[in-house]
Amino acid sequence: MSTQAKLIAAGAVVAVAALLAFVLLRVDSDPQSADKQVWNYSIWGPPRAFTAGIEKAKEILEEAGAGRFELKIHYAGAIAPAKEHLDAIQIGLIEAARICVGYYPGKMPLAQVLELPFILTDDTLTNVKIIDAVFRHPLVAEELAQRWNTKYLFVGVLTPYEFMGNRRIASLKDMRGVRMRISGANATLLEEFDAVATMVTAPEAYTALERGTIDMIGFPWTDSFGVFRLHEVSQYATIGIGMGGFACMSGVSIDAWNRLPDDLKALLPRIRDEAVKAYIDAYARGDERWIPIFEKRLEIVHFPESERAEMVAKAIPLWAEWAAKLDAKGMAGTEMLEFTKAQAAKFSQESR
Repeated sequence: MSTQAKLIAAGAVVAVAALLAFVLLRVDSDPQSADKQVWNYSIWGPPRAFTAGIEKAKEILEEAGAGRFELKIHYAGAIAPAKEHLDAIQIGLIEAARICVGYYPGKMPLAQVLELPFILTDDTLTNVKIIDAVFRHPLVAEELAQRWNTKYLFVGVLTPYEFMGNRRIASLKDMRGVRMRISGANATLLEEFDAVATMVTAPEAYTALERGTIDMIGFPWTDSFGVFRLHEVSQYATIGIGMGGFACMSGVSIDAWNRLPDDLKALLPRIRDEAVKAYIDAYARGDERWIPIFEKRLEIVHFPESERAEMVAKAIPLWAEWAAKLDAKGMAGTEMLEFTKAQAAKFSQESR
């Protein structure tokens, strides 16, 4: 490398370091009290049903903290991009964030069991219990702690994934050649039916549909489609596939958690319960708002149950393949798969 190139590289490093120091000073400073705990929480997109849980947590913690604690929610990725939340927590740029497994391929290998196609159910509350159990599992907790200095707080509740966009999908054969937004092993499954699976973040979905770089977007039904205005650039919505989509949670820096007063730490079970209720209520309101709009603007296509059953049958061998790959790397793939299947069976039975 030439001397000039070295100087340019060194200057870039200094500039990045200075920017990081500025951002850290900006988001962490609190002129009110040196003892006050402040968590800066990052999430993409605007306030919506998907943010209802952290908004409830903010309400509970700040009320109980009585001036000792503040949770600053930074929407629209204002302080950290969606795909860099784990890194941002690890280096101390932020204290907490929404973390979705599908945005971090390879960074949370054991937690990716939750993204195996159809390993979750078509019932949102059952899925909450399954996801919560997996994130509490000692191996997943260790993965988060050792690799990312992150502690699991509570589930980021999502409803089952359906598809909206500009290709009419009424059967499996209609997926051929369709560019579909989905992640992880769900993508592998769709490719079994000759779809072209790809991944963009939620804020990028509108532009991708508008420009035609993606034909169909997989999102939680219904609120996310409406909030990100995908119905404005779509002709069809296919419902009845009900894929698992993302598995998400709110995570916090272990250092920030350890600094939290004990009485606020003790609120975590209550926060977990009330956050879930806030999510479910918000999604119900979203259905009331968005379904009439979608029915007016779009052709709603109902995917046949028999076709979905064929997808489920095709998915199950992918589970074992996923587990075997992790086992070969010295990770507990089979253990996590069997644990997750057991939780799904248990909670599905309880919900009947």
